[in-house]
Amino acid sequence: MTQHPPTPAARPGESFKEETFSATPETVGLRIDKALASHPLVATRSQASRLLSRELVWFEGAPVKPSHVLKASDVFHVFIPQVPTQTLVPYDFPLNIAYEDADLIVVDKPANLVVHPAYGHAHDTLVNALLHHTTDLSQGFNEMRPGLVHRLDKDTSGLIVIAKNEHAQRELALQFQRKITHRIYRALVFGEMKPLAGTVQSNLKRHPEDRRRSASQDDGKLAITHYRTLATHPTGISLLELKLETGRTHQIRVHVTESGHPIVGDTLYGADKRIKSLKSVALRKMVEELPRFALHAFELGFYHPTSGKFMLLQSVWPEDLRPLVEHCDFPLFGEKPLVHIFDKRPEDSYPWPRVRSALPDTDDDE
Repeated sequence: MTQHPPTPAARPGESFKEETFSATPETVGLRIDKALASHPLVATRSQASRLLSRELVWFEGAPVKPSHVLKASDVFHVFIPQVPTQTLVPYDFPLNIAYEDADLIVVDKPANLVVHPAYGHAHDTLVNALLHHTTDLSQGFNEMRPGLVHRLDKDTSGLIVIAKNEHAQRELALQFQRKITHRIYRALVFGEMKPLAGTVQSNLKRHPEDRRRSASQDDGKLAITHYRTLATHPTGISLLELKLETGRTHQIRVHVTESGHPIVGDTLYGADKRIKSLKSVALRKMVEELPRFALHAFELGFYHPTSGKFMLLQSVWPEDLRPLVEHCDFPLFGEKPLVHIFDKRPEDSYPWPRVRSALPDTDDDE
């Protein structure tokens, strides 16, 4: 007889829904952190990992380790955190909605907006603003991150998709885990990348001395960024287009900085030290007055969780970056956002390489 586990310690305002999770023919032989993602109330591997790290998954009287491999007779006790929705306070903030239907919302996020509540930002986040916009967000059990399947840095602007129900969250999260989404960023960087097009690959983790930053380290998580140079201004700034094969914290920012070409305005990664290298006095003044770093999520593509059609959304330069882009005579990429819906996923407009033909279901950081 399976020993019943004790009720775990709850966080403030939290309760638990107890579930059982039994091995199936499809999950036998899988690690528990991967198998548990198939549970409809868990839905993603990242959420399974959170349950395991909090010791909320028990087997034979003890918390389960993520490396546990399922056998046919395994039965687990799972404690699903239940957090009252009122712990999240709606925030009256104007959102630029690029697309919305019954399953999802795509927001063109401005810079200086944190995606989800964190230290120092309890109520003034994208999640809070979405709760003011709609009550239809996938709450799941991810306490302060309803509907989120990926993230953008506070000062990275651009397209982000949010799920409005459990089905949409599960399907979209799987696409990000399986690396089949389409994400294109554009950035203004100091200098000129050599070669003009290529791939940066390293293992990333938190910087050992400055926890605000990430850095390439041997024991980090695999990070792969593809790039190509679209234009270069003679005074010392280039326009890059970048495609993510993984989604680690600060991935683009670290990769271009460690290549010797930090993003314009990215003071956290030392870009302010490069301003004096610009040959134009007018350009130096514009860069010094820039309120954020020049990175924008221009394109986002994914399969719609209900229709199965491929959606491709394209943004435009945000107003705070546009004067610098125009000064450098760089492409504007249109005057208004676009939404394309395809029966079949189209080929990329540029033949981006792929380092690994099939990445495992590893969790992205953003």
